[in-house]
Amino acid sequence: MKREGEAAVTMPDQLRLDALACAEKLQPYGKTISDATEHFLAFLAAMARSCTVAELVAEFIAAKKKDGASQRYLEDLSYRLATFEEKFGALKVAEILPAQIDDWLRGLDVAPLTRNNFRRILSVFFSFAKIRGYSTSNPVQSTAKAKVVCGTPGIFTPEQMRTVLETGPAWFVPFLAIGGFAGLRSAEIERLDWSKVDLAGRLIEVTAKNAKTAQRRFVPICDALAAWLAPHARASGPVAAADSIRFGRLATVKASGIEWPSNVLRHSFATYRLAQFRNAAQTAAELGHAGAAMLYQHYRELVTPDAAAKWWQIMPPADYGNIVAFHAEVANV
Repeated sequence: MKREGEAAVTMPDQLRLDALACAEKLQPYGKTISDATEHFLAFLAAMARSCTVAELVAEFIAAKKKDGASQRYLEDLSYRLATFEEKFGALKVAEILPAQIDDWLRGLDVAPLTRNNFRRILSVFFSFAKIRGYSTSNPVQSTAKAKVVCGTPGIFTPEQMRTVLETGPAWFVPFLAIGGFAGLRSAEIERLDWSKVDLAGRLIEVTAKNAKTAQRRFVPICDALAAWLAPHARASGPVAAADSIRFGRLATVKASGIEWPSNVLRHSFATYRLAQFRNAAQTAAELGHAGAAMLYQHYRELVTPDAAAKWWQIMPPADYGNIVAFHAEVANV
Protein backbone atom coordinates (compact mmCIF):
# COMPACT_ATOMS: atom_id res chain seq x y z
CA MET A 1 0.00 0.00 0.00
CA LYS A 2 2.88 2.31 0.80
CA ARG A 3 4.58 1.64 -2.55
CA GLU A 4 1.37 2.18 -4.56
CA GLY A 5 0.62 5.35 -2.66
CA GLU A 6 4.08 6.69 -3.32
CA ALA A 7 3.78 5.77 -7.02
CA ALA A 8 0.54 7.72 -7.27
CA VAL A 9 2.01 10.76 -5.60
CA THR A 10 5.15 10.64 -7.71
CA MET A 11 3.28 10.25 -11.02
CA PRO A 12 4.89 12.53 -13.61
CA ASP A 13 2.94 15.70 -14.21
CA GLN A 14 2.72 15.12 -17.97
CA LEU A 15 1.29 11.62 -17.49
CA ARG A 16 -1.33 12.98 -15.08
CA LEU A 17 -2.29 15.72 -17.55
CA ASP A 18 -2.48 13.24 -20.44
CA ALA A 19 -4.68 10.92 -18.36
CA LEU A 20 -7.07 13.72 -17.49
CA ALA A 21 -7.22 14.99 -21.07
CA CYS A 22 -7.80 11.51 -22.51
CA ALA A 23 -10.45 10.66 -19.93
CA GLU A 24 -12.28 13.87 -20.85
CA LYS A 25 -12.19 12.99 -24.58
CA LEU A 26 -13.52 9.48 -23.92
CA GLN A 27 -16.31 10.59 -21.58
CA PRO A 28 -18.89 11.41 -24.33
CA TYR A 29 -18.52 7.84 -25.61
CA GLY A 30 -18.86 6.25 -22.19
CA LYS A 31 -15.38 4.75 -22.41
CA THR A 32 -12.42 4.80 -20.02
CA ILE A 33 -8.68 5.01 -20.50
CA SER A 34 -8.54 1.27 -19.82
CA ASP A 35 -11.05 0.64 -22.62
CA ALA A 36 -9.01 2.74 -25.01
CA THR A 37 -5.82 0.97 -24.03
CA GLU A 38 -7.31 -2.50 -24.55
CA HIS A 39 -8.70 -1.47 -27.94
CA PHE A 40 -5.38 -0.02 -29.09
CA LEU A 41 -3.42 -3.04 -27.87
CA ALA A 42 -5.73 -5.28 -29.92
CA PHE A 43 -5.10 -3.08 -32.95
CA LEU A 44 -1.34 -3.26 -32.44
CA ALA A 45 -1.52 -7.03 -32.07
CA ALA A 46 -3.55 -7.27 -35.29
CA MET A 47 -1.03 -5.07 -37.09
CA ALA A 48 1.74 -7.35 -35.93
CA ARG A 49 -0.15 -10.39 -37.27
CA SER A 50 -1.48 -8.64 -40.37
CA CYS A 51 -0.34 -9.11 -43.95
CA THR A 52 -0.53 -6.97 -47.05
CA VAL A 53 -3.60 -6.88 -49.26
CA ALA A 54 -1.61 -8.56 -52.04
CA GLU A 55 -0.65 -11.44 -49.74
CA LEU A 56 -4.22 -11.83 -48.50
CA VAL A 57 -5.63 -11.90 -52.05
CA ALA A 58 -3.47 -14.93 -52.87
CA GLU A 59 -4.40 -16.68 -49.62
CA PHE A 60 -8.10 -15.88 -49.99
CA ILE A 61 -8.39 -17.21 -53.55
CA ALA A 62 -6.43 -20.33 -52.63
CA ALA A 63 -8.83 -20.94 -49.73
CA LYS A 64 -11.86 -20.52 -51.99
CA LYS A 65 -10.42 -23.07 -54.43
CA LYS A 66 -10.03 -25.57 -51.59
CA ASP A 67 -13.63 -24.81 -50.52
CA GLY A 68 -14.85 -25.95 -53.94
CA ALA A 69 -15.84 -22.58 -55.41
CA SER A 70 -16.84 -22.67 -59.09
CA GLN A 71 -14.43 -21.54 -61.79
CA ARG A 72 -16.72 -18.67 -62.76
CA TYR A 73 -16.86 -17.43 -59.15
CA LEU A 74 -13.08 -17.69 -58.84
CA GLU A 75 -12.63 -15.68 -62.03
CA ASP A 76 -14.97 -13.00 -60.68
CA LEU A 77 -13.06 -12.88 -57.38
CA SER A 78 -9.71 -12.64 -59.17
CA TYR A 79 -10.86 -9.80 -61.42
CA ARG A 80 -12.43 -7.65 -58.70
CA LEU A 81 -9.72 -8.22 -56.11
CA ALA A 82 -6.98 -7.55 -58.68
CA THR A 83 -8.62 -4.16 -59.32
CA PHE A 84 -8.63 -3.47 -55.56
CA GLU A 85 -5.05 -4.69 -55.23
CA GLU A 86 -3.82 -2.14 -57.77
CA LYS A 87 -4.65 0.60 -55.27
CA PHE A 88 -4.11 -1.06 -51.88
CA GLY A 89 -1.82 -4.02 -52.58
CA ALA A 90 1.12 -2.78 -50.51
CA LEU A 91 -0.95 -1.71 -47.46
CA LYS A 92 -1.47 -3.83 -44.37
CA VAL A 93 -5.02 -5.18 -44.22
CA ALA A 94 -5.48 -3.97 -40.63
CA GLU A 95 -4.70 -0.35 -41.44
CA ILE A 96 -7.23 0.17 -44.24
CA LEU A 97 -10.07 2.48 -43.15
CA PRO A 98 -13.73 2.46 -44.23
CA ALA A 99 -13.34 5.95 -45.72
CA GLN A 100 -10.54 4.73 -48.01
CA ILE A 101 -12.69 1.89 -49.34
CA ASP A 102 -15.69 4.22 -49.63
CA ASP A 103 -13.72 6.70 -51.73
CA TRP A 104 -12.32 3.90 -53.90
CA LEU A 105 -15.75 2.43 -54.59
CA ARG A 106 -17.18 5.85 -55.48
CA GLY A 107 -14.24 6.43 -57.80
CA LEU A 108 -14.99 3.35 -59.90
CA ASP A 109 -16.38 4.31 -63.29
CA VAL A 110 -19.06 1.63 -63.20
CA ALA A 111 -22.82 1.24 -62.88
CA PRO A 112 -24.35 1.22 -59.36
CA LEU A 113 -25.02 -2.52 -59.48
CA THR A 114 -21.43 -3.24 -60.50
CA ARG A 115 -20.15 -1.03 -57.68
CA ASN A 116 -22.28 -2.97 -55.20
CA ASN A 117 -20.88 -6.24 -56.58
CA PHE A 118 -17.36 -4.96 -55.87
CA ARG A 119 -18.48 -4.01 -52.36
CA ARG A 120 -19.98 -7.46 -51.78
CA ILE A 121 -16.76 -9.23 -52.80
CA LEU A 122 -14.68 -6.91 -50.62
CA SER A 123 -16.94 -7.58 -47.63
CA VAL A 124 -16.37 -11.33 -47.99
CA PHE A 125 -12.65 -10.63 -48.42
CA PHE A 126 -12.33 -8.58 -45.21
CA SER A 127 -14.52 -11.00 -43.25
CA PHE A 128 -11.98 -13.66 -44.18
CA ALA A 129 -9.20 -11.35 -42.96
CA LYS A 130 -10.97 -10.88 -39.63
CA ILE A 131 -11.46 -14.63 -39.16
CA ARG A 132 -7.78 -15.21 -39.91
CA GLY A 133 -6.77 -12.61 -37.33
CA TYR A 134 -5.31 -10.14 -39.84
CA SER A 135 -7.78 -7.41 -38.88
CA THR A 136 -9.96 -6.55 -35.89
CA SER A 137 -12.96 -5.48 -37.98
CA ASN A 138 -14.52 -5.51 -41.43
CA PRO A 139 -14.23 -1.93 -42.73
CA VAL A 140 -16.49 -2.61 -45.72
CA GLN A 141 -19.52 -2.89 -43.44
CA SER A 142 -19.26 0.84 -42.75
CA THR A 143 -19.21 1.83 -46.42
CA ALA A 144 -22.20 3.07 -48.42
CA LYS A 145 -24.14 1.06 -50.98
CA ALA A 146 -24.93 2.63 -54.33
CA LYS A 147 -28.61 3.16 -55.10
CA VAL A 148 -29.74 0.80 -57.84
CA VAL A 149 -32.83 1.75 -59.82
CA CYS A 150 -34.36 -1.44 -61.19
CA GLY A 151 -35.81 -0.99 -64.65
CA THR A 152 -38.11 -3.30 -66.57
CA PRO A 153 -36.25 -6.43 -67.74
CA GLY A 154 -35.58 -6.49 -71.48
CA ILE A 155 -37.51 -9.29 -73.20
CA PHE A 156 -38.27 -10.49 -76.72
CA THR A 157 -41.77 -10.41 -78.14
CA PRO A 158 -43.04 -13.73 -79.54
CA GLU A 159 -42.45 -12.38 -83.05
CA GLN A 160 -38.86 -11.41 -82.21
CA MET A 161 -38.16 -14.80 -80.64
CA ARG A 162 -39.39 -16.56 -83.77
CA THR A 163 -37.19 -14.31 -85.90
CA VAL A 164 -33.98 -14.96 -83.93
CA LEU A 165 -34.66 -18.72 -83.96
CA GLU A 166 -35.21 -18.75 -87.72
CA THR A 167 -32.40 -16.36 -88.71
CA GLY A 168 -29.67 -17.26 -86.22
CA PRO A 169 -27.00 -19.84 -87.10
CA ALA A 170 -28.44 -23.37 -87.05
CA TRP A 171 -25.83 -24.60 -84.54
CA PHE A 172 -26.86 -21.77 -82.18
CA VAL A 173 -30.55 -22.75 -82.06
CA PRO A 174 -30.21 -25.08 -79.03
CA PHE A 175 -28.73 -22.22 -77.00
CA LEU A 176 -31.51 -19.86 -78.07
CA ALA A 177 -34.29 -22.37 -77.48
CA ILE A 178 -33.08 -23.59 -74.07
CA GLY A 179 -32.56 -20.03 -72.89
CA GLY A 180 -35.96 -18.83 -74.09
CA PHE A 181 -38.11 -21.88 -73.36
CA ALA A 182 -36.35 -23.36 -70.29
CA GLY A 183 -34.76 -20.26 -68.70
CA LEU A 184 -31.31 -21.70 -68.03
CA ARG A 185 -28.55 -19.17 -67.37
CA SER A 186 -26.02 -18.66 -70.16
CA ALA A 187 -23.28 -20.22 -68.04
CA GLU A 188 -25.51 -23.22 -67.30
CA ILE A 189 -26.12 -23.79 -71.01
CA GLU A 190 -22.38 -23.50 -71.66
CA ARG A 191 -21.79 -26.37 -69.22
CA LEU A 192 -24.81 -28.41 -70.32
CA ASP A 193 -24.22 -31.81 -71.96
CA TRP A 194 -26.73 -33.46 -74.29
CA SER A 195 -26.79 -36.46 -71.96
CA LYS A 196 -28.67 -34.25 -69.47
CA VAL A 197 -31.35 -33.35 -72.03
CA ASP A 198 -34.05 -36.02 -71.91
CA LEU A 199 -36.38 -35.29 -74.83
CA ALA A 200 -38.35 -38.48 -74.25
CA GLY A 201 -38.87 -37.71 -70.57
CA ARG A 202 -39.24 -33.99 -71.31
CA LEU A 203 -36.72 -32.86 -68.67
CA ILE A 204 -33.39 -31.02 -68.56
CA GLU A 205 -31.19 -31.86 -65.59
CA VAL A 206 -29.09 -28.97 -64.31
CA THR A 207 -26.51 -30.65 -62.09
CA ALA A 208 -25.32 -29.10 -58.85
CA LYS A 209 -21.87 -28.73 -60.39
CA ASN A 210 -23.21 -26.72 -63.32
CA ALA A 211 -25.81 -24.64 -61.44
CA LYS A 212 -24.97 -21.18 -60.16
CA THR A 213 -26.57 -22.01 -56.81
CA ALA A 214 -24.77 -25.40 -56.62
CA GLN A 215 -28.16 -27.11 -56.30
CA ARG A 216 -29.47 -29.74 -58.69
CA ARG A 217 -32.79 -29.04 -60.41
CA PHE A 218 -34.94 -30.36 -63.24
CA VAL A 219 -36.51 -28.04 -65.81
CA PRO A 220 -39.44 -29.24 -67.95
CA ILE A 221 -39.16 -29.31 -71.73
CA CYS A 222 -42.26 -27.76 -73.29
CA ASP A 223 -43.60 -28.73 -76.73
CA ALA A 224 -41.95 -25.78 -78.45
CA LEU A 225 -38.55 -26.50 -76.93
CA ALA A 226 -38.77 -30.20 -77.82
CA ALA A 227 -39.56 -29.32 -81.44
CA TRP A 228 -36.66 -26.88 -81.77
CA LEU A 229 -34.18 -29.27 -80.13
CA ALA A 230 -35.16 -32.49 -81.90
CA PRO A 231 -33.01 -32.07 -85.07
CA HIS A 232 -29.95 -31.16 -82.97
CA ALA A 233 -30.16 -33.70 -80.13
CA ARG A 234 -27.28 -36.11 -79.57
CA ALA A 235 -26.53 -38.81 -77.02
CA SER A 236 -23.75 -36.74 -75.47
CA GLY A 237 -21.46 -33.78 -76.03
CA PRO A 238 -21.75 -30.05 -75.29
CA VAL A 239 -25.02 -28.41 -76.21
CA ALA A 240 -23.26 -25.13 -76.98
CA ALA A 241 -19.51 -24.60 -77.19
CA ALA A 242 -18.60 -21.93 -74.63
CA ASP A 243 -16.06 -20.27 -76.93
CA SER A 244 -18.63 -19.86 -79.75
CA ILE A 245 -21.60 -18.45 -77.83
CA ARG A 246 -20.49 -14.83 -78.13
CA PHE A 247 -20.02 -15.32 -81.88
CA GLY A 248 -23.47 -16.91 -82.14
CA ARG A 249 -25.03 -13.98 -80.33
CA LEU A 250 -23.39 -11.44 -82.64
CA ALA A 251 -24.33 -13.43 -85.74
CA THR A 252 -27.95 -13.68 -84.58
CA VAL A 253 -28.20 -9.95 -83.91
CA LYS A 254 -26.71 -9.18 -87.32
CA ALA A 255 -28.97 -11.60 -89.18
CA SER A 256 -32.18 -10.68 -87.35
CA GLY A 257 -31.61 -6.95 -86.90
CA ILE A 258 -32.97 -7.27 -83.37
CA GLU A 259 -31.26 -5.80 -80.29
CA TRP A 260 -30.08 -8.18 -77.58
CA PRO A 261 -30.79 -6.83 -74.06
CA SER A 262 -28.83 -8.26 -71.16
CA ASN A 263 -30.03 -11.77 -70.17
CA VAL A 264 -32.91 -11.38 -72.62
CA LEU A 265 -33.59 -15.11 -73.07
CA ARG A 266 -33.81 -15.88 -69.35
CA HIS A 267 -35.83 -12.72 -68.67
CA SER A 268 -38.20 -13.63 -71.48
CA PHE A 269 -38.70 -17.14 -70.11
CA ALA A 270 -39.41 -15.84 -66.59
CA THR A 271 -41.88 -13.26 -67.90
CA TYR A 272 -43.88 -15.55 -70.17
CA ARG A 273 -43.74 -18.51 -67.77
CA LEU A 274 -45.15 -16.44 -64.92
CA ALA A 275 -47.83 -15.00 -67.20
CA GLN A 276 -48.73 -18.51 -68.33
CA PHE A 277 -49.04 -20.24 -64.95
CA ARG A 278 -49.41 -17.33 -62.49
CA ASN A 279 -47.31 -19.46 -60.16
CA ALA A 280 -44.24 -17.58 -58.94
CA ALA A 281 -43.03 -20.46 -56.76
CA GLN A 282 -43.02 -22.92 -59.66
CA THR A 283 -41.32 -20.48 -62.01
CA ALA A 284 -38.72 -19.59 -59.38
CA ALA A 285 -37.93 -23.28 -58.86
CA GLU A 286 -37.44 -23.78 -62.61
CA LEU A 287 -35.14 -20.74 -62.73
CA GLY A 288 -33.12 -21.97 -59.74
CA HIS A 289 -34.08 -19.05 -57.48
CA ALA A 290 -34.07 -19.49 -53.71
CA GLY A 291 -37.48 -17.80 -53.37
CA ALA A 292 -40.33 -16.34 -55.37
CA ALA A 293 -40.54 -12.83 -53.92
CA MET A 294 -38.04 -11.20 -56.29
CA LEU A 295 -39.48 -12.99 -59.30
CA TYR A 296 -43.05 -11.93 -58.52
CA GLN A 297 -41.94 -8.36 -57.91
CA HIS A 298 -40.09 -7.94 -61.24
CA TYR A 299 -42.00 -10.10 -63.72
CA ARG A 300 -45.67 -9.83 -62.73
CA GLU A 301 -47.98 -8.46 -65.42
CA LEU A 302 -45.22 -7.48 -67.86
CA VAL A 303 -47.04 -9.23 -70.73
CA THR A 304 -50.65 -10.11 -71.50
CA PRO A 305 -52.01 -13.66 -71.31
CA ASP A 306 -52.46 -13.61 -75.12
CA ALA A 307 -48.78 -12.78 -75.63
CA ALA A 308 -47.81 -15.54 -73.20
CA ALA A 309 -49.91 -18.04 -75.14
CA LYS A 310 -48.19 -17.02 -78.39
CA TRP A 311 -44.75 -17.47 -76.82
CA TRP A 312 -45.33 -21.14 -75.98
CA GLN A 313 -46.73 -21.79 -79.46
CA ILE A 314 -43.58 -20.71 -81.33
CA MET A 315 -42.98 -23.86 -83.36
CA PRO A 316 -40.37 -24.49 -86.08
CA PRO A 317 -41.21 -24.21 -89.80
CA ALA A 318 -42.53 -27.32 -91.56
CA ASP A 319 -39.15 -28.17 -93.16
CA TYR A 320 -37.17 -27.63 -89.94
CA GLY A 321 -36.81 -31.37 -89.31
CA ASN A 322 -34.58 -31.63 -92.38
CA ILE A 323 -31.97 -29.31 -90.84
CA VAL A 324 -28.81 -30.96 -89.62
CA ALA A 325 -26.63 -28.73 -87.44
CA PHE A 326 -22.93 -29.44 -87.95
CA HIS A 327 -20.57 -28.02 -85.35
CA ALA A 328 -18.11 -27.25 -88.15
CA GLU A 329 -20.61 -24.63 -89.30
CA VAL A 330 -19.22 -22.39 -86.56
CA ALA A 331 -16.02 -22.00 -88.53
CA ASN A 332 -17.76 -21.60 -91.90
CA VAL A 333 -20.32 -18.92 -91.07
